[in-house]
Amino acid sequence: MVHGAGNPLFLWYVSTDIFYQRECKPITMNVVTTVIKSRHSVRKFKPDRIDDNVIKDAIECARHAPTAMNLQPWLFGIIKDKQMLQKIAHLTDHGKFIADAPLCVAVFGEKKATYYLEDCCAATENLIIALQAYGVSSCWVAGDKKGYADQVRSLLNVPDGYTLVSLVPAGMPADISVVKKKDKKFVFFEESFKRDAS
Repeated sequence: MVHGAGNPLFLWYVSTDIFYQRECKPITMNVVTTVIKSRHSVRKFKPDRIDDNVIKDAIECARHAPTAMNLQPWLFGIIKDKQMLQKIAHLTDHGKFIADAPLCVAVFGEKKATYYLEDCCAATENLIIALQAYGVSSCWVAGDKKGYADQVRSLLNVPDGYTLVSLVPAGMPADISVVKKKDKKFVFFEESFKRDAS
């Protein structure tokens, strides 16, 4: 069973991906890549509680992210308390919807690690994809370079040696808005970049 099958966003992607799969050789559907392509940022959530086993597995996936020199400089905060979610939301500029999410994962990086940002961004993406695989939608809210980063760190009693990299509110989607991605021809090149004169 594909856990993500309960998510209408996942079902939407699978249905729209059938044509794409017909055009590709071999004609197969890779579950992992389909889950990745079904992910879209969601900012309105149902109040349903997220199963603890799902959260634990998503964190497991996050901590298995690539990490320079295997330093694993991350720290994950799992926040479900409604008052704490509201406090975090209040501190952010574009994350006010965190207040209405049943869950938010705060990802912190150890500042002394040279590549904490790259490592923690990889962990954040793993977390988001793992949640999507269970049908749980989310949205990446920036933490790094934000004025509220240290305020969130202090609010959650995280040691000063860490800095906020991202906030990931998550839940079952209450409203889905699918934004079209750029055409493939605009985002990659082979061997050497050549600008199209047209």
